[in-house]
Amino acid sequence: MNLADILLRTAAEHGPRTAVELGGSALTYAELDRASGRAAALLTARGVNPGDRVAVMLPNSLDFPVLYYGILRAGAVVVPMNPLLRSREIAHYLRDSGAVLLFAHEACAAEAERAIEAACATEDPQGVVAAVVPLGPGTLTGLLAEHSEPAAPQPRADDDTAVLLYTSGTTGSPKGAELTHANVARNAEICARSLIRLTPEDVILGSLPLFHTFGQTCAMNAAVVAGARLTLTARFDPADALRTVQDRGVTVFAGVPTMYAALLAARTAEPEAYDTATLRLCLSGGASLPVEVLLGFEKAFDAPVLEGFGMSETSPVASFNHLDRPRKPGSVGTPIEGVELRLTDVRDGVGELCVRGHNVMKGYLGRPEATAEALQDGWLRTGDLARVDEDGYYYIVDRKKDLIIRGGFNVYPREVEEVLYEHPAVAEAAVVGVPHPTLGEEVAAAVAPRPGADVTADELREFVRERVAPYKYPREIRLVEALPKGATGKILKREIAFDGA
Repeated sequence: MNLADILLRTAAEHGPRTAVELGGSALTYAELDRASGRAAALLTARGVNPGDRVAVMLPNSLDFPVLYYGILRAGAVVVPMNPLLRSREIAHYLRDSGAVLLFAHEACAAEAERAIEAACATEDPQGVVAAVVPLGPGTLTGLLAEHSEPAAPQPRADDDTAVLLYTSGTTGSPKGAELTHANVARNAEICARSLIRLTPEDVILGSLPLFHTFGQTCAMNAAVVAGARLTLTARFDPADALRTVQDRGVTVFAGVPTMYAALLAARTAEPEAYDTATLRLCLSGGASLPVEVLLGFEKAFDAPVLEGFGMSETSPVASFNHLDRPRKPGSVGTPIEGVELRLTDVRDGVGELCVRGHNVMKGYLGRPEATAEALQDGWLRTGDLARVDEDGYYYIVDRKKDLIIRGGFNVYPREVEEVLYEHPAVAEAAVVGVPHPTLGEEVAAAVAPRPGADVTADELREFVRERVAPYKYPREIRLVEALPKGATGKILKREIAFDGA
């Protein structure tokens, strides 16, 4: 099968319906199908062969799905890249993937060219991308006009690589997770049919970047599976998102916890400013959603939030709270259809979460040792610490590498963050471990107060101290305007620095 086949099927059934829109521009499913076919013809004319890697470095735009499905249709592998990457990072992605072509937004094309020049100047330029195609407004449309005859989809095997997703690289250089056509297609199908229960009448708000696995599978690919409409925003802004929900009749929102906190704050500040009655369901992933934020959001918007778990290596969805089962706040739910979860190295009820099923990647490109370490006896070791209750619901306690060991006691940052979020003055919080000469690590927290809130670090420290064991509360609290975030809005703990850290 070819992942691009889902677009062909939907275009045949729902051709006149709007597939994707941004601002005043839109593509119907028939138009998206034709444009992706012409993109495949363009790639073939430029010497791209089945199995070649083609990189795409674009913000959310109509060009992204055209190229995404066009690359797949040509039998090639999509390598999505963050347009905010700098030349050194771009060089790594291109060299590691061996991409033969890079489509880059005009704002970052020069950075990509510098990366290639620097890489080609090294002693071993092999594997560096051959050419950069800068894309500005209308550029891709002009290129596709030269190929009026759409190319038919190249046949691909289920286990052929469809998408090469690079991990965040929090522990070394980013690795390319090879996701197969079957991995991504089935994950999108389950997401659309079982989790969200999408219909052609649904409108999904695409505030997540499409170059990220969450946005790709749970927004773009899921919408295509169901024939739903994907309404994109160039970037996430809470006021703009609420306005889009109102103006476009958005029914489904998928986001990360910081987005929910921002939307809740915007609604709290102006409760009557936006009509969001069409919103029927929300999905949260990428990090743990604080329970206080989840409950506050559901009350303010009168829409359920389904929290789940996934990662690049699992296409991404592995577990979720389900509409037809009780939802448990703070839980990432139960495994999705065809997927198994288990805990290993369990101590005091907490162990490393492992995943097995159709969603697990083929491996890391060109890294057999890393692949062997991550995939053991068919199980993917996630590096996340979790517990499971008597009903089979899983709870992420923390990242294994984020675990703080203070004087021999385990401190899970998620637990302390949950307490901080209970304080009415706290908008965002991140708990990290910092080196300590005698304890090994000390607990520290970076906190962004709500606008206009009057709170001190001492007050927050005392608030937490009264609610957790003595070894858990943060001795150091730093008040900041905002916490550092990645492209999806996920808080980047590795960029939070404390004195002595």
